[in-house]
Amino acid sequence: MLVRNLLSRSLWSGLRVQSRQMASDPVKPVESENREDGVDALQAEALDKDICLLVDEKDKMIGTASKRVCHTVGEDGKVPLHRAFSVFLFNKRGDMLLQRRASQKVTYPDYYTNACCSHPLYIDDQPEEIITAARRRLNYEFGIPLSEMDPELFTFMTRVHYHDPGDGVWGEHEVDHILFYQADVKVKPNSNEISEYCFVPKNEFNSFIPTLEGPLTPWFNMIRRHRLKLWWDNLHRLKDLAEPHKIQKFVNE
Repeated sequence: MLVRNLLSRSLWSGLRVQSRQMASDPVKPVESENREDGVDALQAEALDKDICLLVDEKDKMIGTASKRVCHTVGEDGKVPLHRAFSVFLFNKRGDMLLQRRASQKVTYPDYYTNACCSHPLYIDDQPEEIITAARRRLNYEFGIPLSEMDPELFTFMTRVHYHDPGDGVWGEHEVDHILFYQADVKVKPNSNEISEYCFVPKNEFNSFIPTLEGPLTPWFNMIRRHRLKLWWDNLHRLKDLAEPHKIQKFVNE
């Protein structure tokens, strides 16, 4: 069952999932208003407050820029290359957590994606570690306590360099660090970030994806097409398959 505001399709009732736990006491208030430019106020605050890490094609840090700058599509169609991460989260049964990005999101609103996708930031004059950033965002987006996320349980699988023009105004150009994490966690989503979520069993994933009411994010779709089955089949030996020193270039079709 996909956890959503309105449950409609009978297919969802056959899925083995955790019960809905929408945030009644979120990490930060989710009440927000749109500004005159149409951007949600909380999302706009992050666009200017969050300082991301600019990198070259070898993932070497070469500078910093605001999240707004890092996601603005230029007149030439280019987006500044920056560092990101994507967490694929599984419960101990092996079901994968999917979310639908809230309609307030500036980039890829209402798209479906893996558990958590964001950026390490430049904080206190130094770049944030990837796993530290991943734990911070899982806490912010899903309300998972930091104390319940063991850094040692994260597996750094690989890096993916991709570019996607988005809607022509906001897009992506990232070296994306792919992290896998398996544990039973209680989630309390921040509704300014997430509108729906579910845990999907592996044997129902392929039939479930075509039923979704929106597109997949480009980074999730690339991993889904090129690596997800291999990694999902081998959750018990991920470190044997990890290639953290490689930077992959996949095609999103």
